[in-house]
Amino acid sequence: MFDVDGTLVDSNYLHVHAWHRAFAELGRAVDSWRVHRAIGKGAGKLLSTVLGEEDADHDRAKELHSRFYLETAELLRPFDRAPDLVRTLAARGVHVVLATSAGPDELKVLRKVLDVDDVVTAIVSGDDVDATKPDPEPVFAALERAGTAPEETVFVGDAVWDVHAATKAGVRTVAVRSGGVSAAELTEAGAVAVYDDAAALLEGLEDSVLLG
Repeated sequence: MFDVDGTLVDSNYLHVHAWHRAFAELGRAVDSWRVHRAIGKGAGKLLSTVLGEEDADHDRAKELHSRFYLETAELLRPFDRAPDLVRTLAARGVHVVLATSAGPDELKVLRKVLDVDDVVTAIVSGDDVDATKPDPEPVFAALERAGTAPEETVFVGDAVWDVHAATKAGVRTVAVRSGGVSAAELTEAGAVAVYDDAAALLEGLEDSVLLG
């Protein structure tokens, strides 16, 4: 089970920039580091974190973020060997599910960038669940679509919110540092192993819990 943004696709800092532009457009001063710390949460939860629970600018901020993010879509790229990692696991008989908070327009771009739809068992997006990460609902939805039990599943993500969501669902998490979160934080959150990125995970795949 893979998160996408920051895990398979180098997109986290494009999201930060898009949110920064959105807040500036609304005349809201939000430090970019605070936005980065909330990346990995669904948009609604991110906005509640940086603007407050009941804020009139939520809906407009979401619209602006999506517009500004999609304007930078040509800069999106898969992390080195990320598609190879997905394809290698699928070739080994592993059911691969993508679990992302992205909405339809963003997901369409991410799928095109990754180009692994032909080997992916299922995809769970933000539109498929009522509650996004760090709520475990996206993980439960992915488990249902994959037809696997929590103890048979490993979640690969880049944010502490991925780890929290998976842990609440009884799923182990392997974390990567490519989203900009430290190994110490990911381990403290509950990740059973931390790698630099998808390429490092692929290099150490034989000894990882993904095949264990």
